[in-house]
Amino acid sequence: MKRKVCGVDEVGRGAAVGRIFAAACILYEHKKIPDLNDSKQLSPKKRLALSSLIKEGALDWHIAAADLQDINKLNVHYASLLAMKRATEGLSCGQPMLVLADGRYSLEVAFECKNIVGGDKKVPAISAASILAKVARDREMEDLDLEYPQFGWKKNKGYLTKEHLDALMKYGPSPYHRQNYKPVKEAKRKRSGKLRENSQ
Repeated sequence: MKRKVCGVDEVGRGAAVGRIFAAACILYEHKKIPDLNDSKQLSPKKRLALSSLIKEGALDWHIAAADLQDINKLNVHYASLLAMKRATEGLSCGQPMLVLADGRYSLEVAFECKNIVGGDKKVPAISAASILAKVARDREMEDLDLEYPQFGWKKNKGYLTKEHLDALMKYGPSPYHRQNYKPVKEAKRKRSGKLRENSQ
């Protein structure tokens, strides 16, 4: 029996805020979805349209996440692998399956897994997973922006732009910031120092 090929990718590893999202996706061999590419190479409008096409046209897909507790406990690297493992294990179509994971590290899953550097540009199933994860995470960051608009998350998606760093210095980290992330700790330390200076 020919194995199903599952692509898996994560999004948000380099951000300073929120969960790491991952998606796993199995595409039909005979049913091509046009314009699949690394999600970062696509416009938000294109990603959204493709996300709908993938969900409607894929054999199976699943989106999962590693939360702040996972990130703080495991570190960003292992939390990313955990999110991808959860996405893969959330698929419902069963074996036999070959998992192709974007990046340098294989996943500890019950299926054969191969890692492919730059896979989100080379393998359609990984590209599809990248798009699903990116759209899901962007949507969450836009929702969180309504709660904490001062950080500009709707625009920067939790990555440390100058605007974001300036807001960290002014307001301090939110509950959604990754407290163990070095730039967040550094901004918190500097802000505390300035507050002490101003109070003297």
